[in-house]
Amino acid sequence: MGRTSIALLAAGVALLALPSTATADCSDLLPVPAPMMKRRAITALDLLGVRDIGRGDGALLGNQSPLGLSPDGKRLAFILIRAEASTNSYCIGLAVMDVKPSAKPHLLDQGGEFIGGTGDYRGVILPTGFPILLAPSWSPDGRWIAFLRRDRGVTQLWAVRVNGGPARAVTRSPVDVEQFAWGHDGRSLLYASRNGQLAERNALAREAVTGFRYDDRYVPMMSDKPMPLATTPLSLFRVDPGGGEARPGEEGDRALLGPDPIGYEVLPLSARADDGRFVQTEHVTANPASPWALAMSSAAGVKIPCSGEACSGKFAGLWWMPHGGPLLFLRREGWNDRSTALYRWRPGSGPPRRIFVTSDIISGCELAGGDLVCLRQGASMPPRIVRIDPGDGCTDLLYDPNPEYRSIRFGRVERLEWRNDRGLEVAGDLALPPDYDGRERLPMIVTTYRSNGFLRGATGNEYPIHLFAAKGFAVLSLDRPPHVGAINPLNKDWQKLLAENDRDWGERRSMHSSVMTGVQRVIDMGIADPDRIGITGLSDGSSTVGFALINSRRFAAAAISTCCLEPWTVNATIGPAFARKMRSQGFPPATSDDRQYWEPGSMIRNAASIDTPLLMQLADREYLTAIDVFAALREQRKPVDMYVFPDEYHNKWQPRHRLAIYERNIDWFLYWLQGKKDPDPRKAEQYAIWDRLRLKQPFPP
Repeated sequence: MGRTSIALLAAGVALLALPSTATADCSDLLPVPAPMMKRRAITALDLLGVRDIGRGDGALLGNQSPLGLSPDGKRLAFILIRAEASTNSYCIGLAVMDVKPSAKPHLLDQGGEFIGGTGDYRGVILPTGFPILLAPSWSPDGRWIAFLRRDRGVTQLWAVRVNGGPARAVTRSPVDVEQFAWGHDGRSLLYASRNGQLAERNALAREAVTGFRYDDRYVPMMSDKPMPLATTPLSLFRVDPGGGEARPGEEGDRALLGPDPIGYEVLPLSARADDGRFVQTEHVTANPASPWALAMSSAAGVKIPCSGEACSGKFAGLWWMPHGGPLLFLRREGWNDRSTALYRWRPGSGPPRRIFVTSDIISGCELAGGDLVCLRQGASMPPRIVRIDPGDGCTDLLYDPNPEYRSIRFGRVERLEWRNDRGLEVAGDLALPPDYDGRERLPMIVTTYRSNGFLRGATGNEYPIHLFAAKGFAVLSLDRPPHVGAINPLNKDWQKLLAENDRDWGERRSMHSSVMTGVQRVIDMGIADPDRIGITGLSDGSSTVGFALINSRRFAAAAISTCCLEPWTVNATIGPAFARKMRSQGFPPATSDDRQYWEPGSMIRNAASIDTPLLMQLADREYLTAIDVFAALREQRKPVDMYVFPDEYHNKWQPRHRLAIYERNIDWFLYWLQGKKDPDPRKAEQYAIWDRLRLKQPFPP
């Protein structure tokens, strides 16, 4: 996907309209440098209010970058975004700075709404609630910067003159602008939007008169109406940065925009040198999850072999040094690909040479002259902009958007490595309380299923790792191993890979072993109290939680953000297209009574034996997948509590909701693992409910 290919919310789905009309105080979007303060504990507002550049999750791979480099390589443009709980909104601004240490950015534009991403799910477009990668782009002459901004529920293409003047929308698209790029002429902008959705909406309005046919367009947990079609193509347009009427683009321009942004296929990386040499990544085997290898050719098309371990693996960026120089590439390597290494390779002169390796996440790099300008983040450090010398790996800090974090007192974070029962490499980050001296065992919380970069809130950002540690918990932040189907070269497509994952609950057993072995490791270190272990998860992580509650008695408390893999979910709640896909992967149909199949993985079938207190905090568009599990556990008088958040998606996006989720998760684990209650009188009813759960008292019908 190209740097300016950006996935947006599709028109026709519920808009991500903020429920608050109050105006956020965004005066500190560009923080004012402050003197070093006395070290203090982290708070929920600290975590919520991190100023992000890009997505902030540490998972960004490939040549995508939120950093827009000027044509002369001397300036950067980027979008800053910060959540504001008091108004349930976001502060968003376009910043520009010089590429030099201690440079001070300034804002060229400020305002707009949160832009959430979408994806093609079995032929329909579903919003995810996860932020898109906002990447501003300079005009070839360096006079303009183009960017995407959302106002009043529609995303438009905006432009601003670098030397001054207000930013303004240059499109008036009736549906979201989803991609943009500068045209071949360097003076006009290309953009793409699904204008065909207007006809689709009209057709749905006519169909509504006689009733919608229930078919593959339906995802019942998301909506009681058909979802927008992923087959609606993008329409290409051209517009001048100063404004004016849009005109149709030419088919030959489409390559500038890249592939359709709603796709989820991981695309190969490629880079062409100024002397014609070309490099790209290719899968080592036909398995779509297999490692990549570097494939090099000269300007004449002659293949150039790359020898050495560094020539294959997981790559995070490729760049040619100018004037016929060597190739630079970032590679994720080490145990379970948890480290980032920078390599330098001059083809034909031996294997690539590693310049440096770090446990930090390096992402979003741009080649500025002879240096790389990147985002860098660590376990206790939010993303910063740095400059890396590819000759010796020396790094300069260019900009820290979160200087307040220098005053926060973090505990020690230790990286752990182990293998599960299938021999797969598993890793985890063990975060400890700031004052922990190792003399006593701690209650511990397991988070899933990715642990990359800054330890914010695990996958989905709902389980605040450093906040848990500040409250006296050890936290094992798990980074999952490869899929069990990823190591079989005979799995030549995702369908075969996923079928192998599901066979005899293979993937769930692999993850369960990963969790249990990691937990035992921390117990054996003398840190974790074996009787006070909690577990959490969203998406695949929630499936890991459910399987753990069924197949072990280790956990004294649990919390999930999505739910659950059950017969009704597989066959009905997510719609007919999903049901057909799951049956092709080996799940039984709705009319079967396959108790043996579901015995290892169904919480409903095992409700009578699950005693672990379970907190469920779910999006309104997903809670239908949980109500049968909740009913089964409540029927058996098990300790389960469920909350539903309105206008939310798989990744919950509203700041107030995230703050409430942080706080309730902290309260839940303090209550069950430490026996503590927050004295805030506003929480009295919450604790009254949990007291009844502890005593297994019946609830009113």
